Amino acid sequence: MNQSRASGPYYIQQVADVTGLSKQVIRKWEERYELVQPERLANGYRVYSEKDVNILLKVKTLSEKGYSIRQAVVIVKEDNETIDLSIDQESILHYEELNDYVFQLLEKGTHCDELELHLVLQQAYHHLGLAMFLTSVVIPFLKEVGNRWGKGEWDEYQESISSLVVRDFLVQIRRNYQCRDDASLILGACLPYERHEIPLHIILLQFMLKGWKTILIGASPAPGSIESLVRKLKPTKVLLSATTTIPFEKDPNLLKSLDEFASKNKEIDFYLGGSGSIQYTVGMTLRAIHVTDSIEDIIN
Repeated sequence: MNQSRASGPYYIQQVADVTGLSKQVIRKWEERYELVQPERLANGYRVYSEKDVNILLKVKTLSEKGYSIRQAVVIVKEDNETIDLSIDQESILHYEELNDYVFQLLEKGTHCDELELHLVLQQAYHHLGLAMFLTSVVIPFLKEVGNRWGKGEWDEYQESISSLVVRDFLVQIRRNYQCRDDASLILGACLPYERHEIPLHIILLQFMLKGWKTILIGASPAPGSIESLVRKLKPTKVLLSATTTIPFEKDPNLLKSLDEFASKNKEIDFYLGGSGSIQYTVGMTLRAIHVTDSIEDIIN
């Protein structure tokens, strides 16, 4: 893809990189189901639009949910307006259309091109602004990265390179973002043994958009460092995060200890989030820490 291109066109190899479908499958879906109708250049090469790529991704998503390709094609072509009653509408996964910046990132991530990943992120950030950049580029891209790694379409190196470039770019934004000296402070912290810090970067940037100052204790902090920094900095809010249950499995007393600490600092609001935290705390009652998966709960 040409970096200066606003949106499309995409050659078939680029579509294959973006969608994870082979060129053979793409051609088969075109010819058998008339799913998309790419334009033909004078040299005979197919070129696809952004809409074409999203259509292919929709069909792929539905097929992974258990629909036959033929059923998926019908659903996508009819845009969910008139669907055969034999199809379980409740199980249809809502598909959020991806934009050209996400497509570019998926292509560069497929080839582990760190420089190009960074350049695309930079272009998207300057063009869209921080709020739109986070919601329409960073979050959808990271979801796709996770999906592809989980399904075995991407290997660990592709997932790692893509995630690390995004993390470093978000760190750079946070370091250069200007906040008022008297702004309220939120302290974000991964729990000990937790190494997934990107969700916290995203949430803290969303707080910065609302005028907050932020500090992040990164991946796998030393035990006791969270309490130490809270005592020193006296933040208004503390956001603890774990996307896995590993911190609680490694230290069964961790959550009890943090909850006791929070109960002794009632002037500070403590929140615990992340899929691992939500999973681990099902059925639990904590005295002072609020468990939530909603940033609105924390901001409000």
